[in-house]
Amino acid sequence: MYLGIDLGTSGVKAMLIEADQRIVGSASGALEVSRPHRGWSEQDPADWIAATGQALDALKAAHPEALAAVRGIGLSGHMHGATLLDDRDQVLRPCILWNDTRSHREAAALDADPRFRAITGNIVFPGFTAPKLVWVKNNEPEVFAKVRRVLLPKDYLRLWLTGEHLSDMSDSAGTAWLDTGARRWSPELLAATGLEERHMPGLVEGTDPAGTLRAELAARWGLGAGAIVAGGAGDNAASACGMGTVRDGAAFVSLGTSGVLFAANGRYLPNPESAVHAFCHALPNTWHQMGVILSATDALNWHARVTSASPADLTAELGEALKAPAGVIFLPYLSGERTPHNDATMRAAFAGLGHESDRAALTQAVLEGVSFAVRDSLEALRLAGTTLSRVTAIGGGSRSRYWLKSIATALALPVDVPADGDFGAAFGAARLGLIAATGSDPLAVCTPPRTAETIEPDATLTAAYEVAYERYRRLYPAIREAMI
Repeated sequence: MYLGIDLGTSGVKAMLIEADQRIVGSASGALEVSRPHRGWSEQDPADWIAATGQALDALKAAHPEALAAVRGIGLSGHMHGATLLDDRDQVLRPCILWNDTRSHREAAALDADPRFRAITGNIVFPGFTAPKLVWVKNNEPEVFAKVRRVLLPKDYLRLWLTGEHLSDMSDSAGTAWLDTGARRWSPELLAATGLEERHMPGLVEGTDPAGTLRAELAARWGLGAGAIVAGGAGDNAASACGMGTVRDGAAFVSLGTSGVLFAANGRYLPNPESAVHAFCHALPNTWHQMGVILSATDALNWHARVTSASPADLTAELGEALKAPAGVIFLPYLSGERTPHNDATMRAAFAGLGHESDRAALTQAVLEGVSFAVRDSLEALRLAGTTLSRVTAIGGGSRSRYWLKSIATALALPVDVPADGDFGAAFGAARLGLIAATGSDPLAVCTPPRTAETIEPDATLTAAYEVAYERYRRLYPAIREAMI
């Protein structure tokens, strides 16, 4: 058996698979996000351990014999989080999360240093780890002075599980300290933020062994003694391993809390001017590009909260047939935006509202706004040298057929829907655990799922969607100018 543990923003998911990759069972533990100030987003790392414990407790209750057979464990987690430890590995402050924008000034200052884009291949976004450390240095100097190690969220779980200070290439590529082409820490960039390589975890590939489960934890849950813990991956690279998006040109669109358009690359293809992320993949000698939007299902969840309805009820009101854009536009920048704007201070907006605009019209605009934001990422990928012929849909938002039809039509690309199954980050992490424990060929393990159906663009609405997308694109600079 092999175990995948995915540390998400809203919960920890643990999944068991057999050697043939059949899913045996899964369980989860819930998490909350603290937002003490505007633009802040934090979590207590102790809550990650508690939620992981809840998930493993539930797996033990349901599948004790399977847990006892675990030989490999893979880890996945939300990226960019700054988990700061002292010389006794004690947490110094709450972890600053990926969607925290407090360090936008520090990010702009680092991004103005040409070494960062040249070495990392990326814009320094406010959500990345390096500017967060500069913010701590400037605003909490007493905390910064005690920092002895900076870990990414999933790697704090690894520390708890194994006692090792290690990270993988894909997660570390989101820090703004990694030489992404060479797959190693950059002493030059670390020095620019007041740190040294000794503050960083050691680096391994996502498929490499990266620690052994501590005996007391193995005994607590009846896990296999000496289980290997893999290097693992950042959440999107782990999802790509779960989806089999590992060969050059393969792509998926993820409609989760954030939205991602992910393309696997056989070589390093940086183009920071397009605001595309160029990161290491979880597999050796493989890279990937991502367009990232900060609010995908988060936008629908916000709309559901303020209208006192469930997301499922809101999308059900639209029916199955895709509608032409009706004039109401939604910019989904509830937490600012990454691709293509790199704008931490922009906020969401509706435009084109009239007396006739009912709840369904607003829901339609929210779904279209996210679809157009994904289209922005597609255009950014094209500028970065990647052309896609189709995408596979994953994430909670992909349960809405209406939304998938909107995505397909906005992208003018067919969207493949996987056959029933869970192919997300926890599954990808379990695959990495299998590879690390057995030495199996990564490409033979990380295969794509069977496609249940393909949703084609609605040719009768393509022109209307193009007109609406152009209006959407013009709205951002107009509102941005008004907000300054």
